[in-house]
Amino acid sequence: MNTGDTAWVLVSAALVMLMTPGLAFFYGGMVRAKSVLNMLMMSFIALAVVTVLWVLYGYSLAFGDDVGGGLLGGLDFAGLKGVVGQLVGTAPKDAGAPWVDGHQIPHLVFIVFQLMFAIITAALISGAIADRAKFWSWTLFIAVWVTIVYFPVAHWVFNFNGFTGVEFVGGWIANKLGALDFAGGTAVHINAGAAGLALALVLGKRKGWPREPMRPHNLPFVILGAGLLWFGWYGFNAGSALAAGDLAGVAFLTTTAATAAAVLSWLVVEQIRDGKPTTLGAASGAVAGLVAITPACGYVTPLGALAIGLVAGALCALAVGLKYRLGFDDSLDVVGVHLVGGLVGTLLIGLFASTEVNAAGKDGLLYGGGLDLLGKQAVAALVVMAYSFVLTLLIGFAIKKTIGFRVSDEAERAGIDEAEHAESGYEFSSLRGGGSSIGRTADALAKKVTTGAAKED
Repeated sequence: MNTGDTAWVLVSAALVMLMTPGLAFFYGGMVRAKSVLNMLMMSFIALAVVTVLWVLYGYSLAFGDDVGGGLLGGLDFAGLKGVVGQLVGTAPKDAGAPWVDGHQIPHLVFIVFQLMFAIITAALISGAIADRAKFWSWTLFIAVWVTIVYFPVAHWVFNFNGFTGVEFVGGWIANKLGALDFAGGTAVHINAGAAGLALALVLGKRKGWPREPMRPHNLPFVILGAGLLWFGWYGFNAGSALAAGDLAGVAFLTTTAATAAAVLSWLVVEQIRDGKPTTLGAASGAVAGLVAITPACGYVTPLGALAIGLVAGALCALAVGLKYRLGFDDSLDVVGVHLVGGLVGTLLIGLFASTEVNAAGKDGLLYGGGLDLLGKQAVAALVVMAYSFVLTLLIGFAIKKTIGFRVSDEAERAGIDEAEHAESGYEFSSLRGGGSSIGRTADALAKKVTTGAAKED
């Protein structure tokens, strides 16, 4: 066991865990005030549901010995049996694994690291159906979706032959197809983005969309969430090296470079298109860059990362407008950022990957590798997208036709926080009454607003 690597992966797991509360603030600030608690809870409940299922059978289905042509793991680790005191990391370089040959960390450390990926993937989907989903229906959806969609896809992409057991066979994308995905462009972002599109279609449009303005109620929340995501993403990407070494440093730097470039390119698009760079655009551009560099961070040079970030920021900024043209209500742009950003990063590996960065990878087109890698990246991306979209449609329709997935029209108009949680994110009534200066100021302001409104009428 390498204790330094073990410590790094533990810290990385904690950083990835922080991404889910960060996502909650990012999404929570983007919705209206009457929906903020529900949005926070949709992310927070993923921590509970996915963790329980991961311990019971999820990890085993994802990283157990393959039982069906690279499609699904077996029940070797059901209930996490037999993992205490064991080491993982024996996958040889020629198996396609991005890690150092023979590098080993405790099995339990790898398990908890991968758990955090499963949690954030499920939580990402919630942004597509903000303002209109029943809380318990969403909770049931998470449980079914990670079982049927995420666990198998994680097996395809992340389970390399021999990593969790010397004789164990892994998933088809990692081992047979040979597509590259360092930290989850396909398994996390394309997967969640396609699922978000499917659920948005199942639940339909919010009341009043797109006629009524549905602006973010708290942009400081959005920036705080984006900052927490950026910080946690270092665990997501650099932690996926599973070693405290040069490859982790490469992933850390390329993650930073691509994200910075994406912020700039998103803001330039806004300036040209809308005449102003926005706070929401800066936060969204950062997330777009993080998404796009995720699959590529351990395979491309810093210059390649800058190129990926520039492309992703611009394309995602343009893609968020597609929902208005095509008529699907993706509330918080899960499709425009995560699906499009994931596709951009996954495909551009086929251009910018370099074996000088990672000998376990392959050379892309611009480094003399031809079109072979680009073709493999496209196959992996399209299969994961189609699988996630179709299965999510089926799961969503099943829940809609049985227990119902959408809140009532009255609850949606009045506020989903009160309807689903009997709470409000902001208790303005406490500022009124009493003899405090705050109360008197609030009453005075309210009177002015009311008087002004009356005069206008």
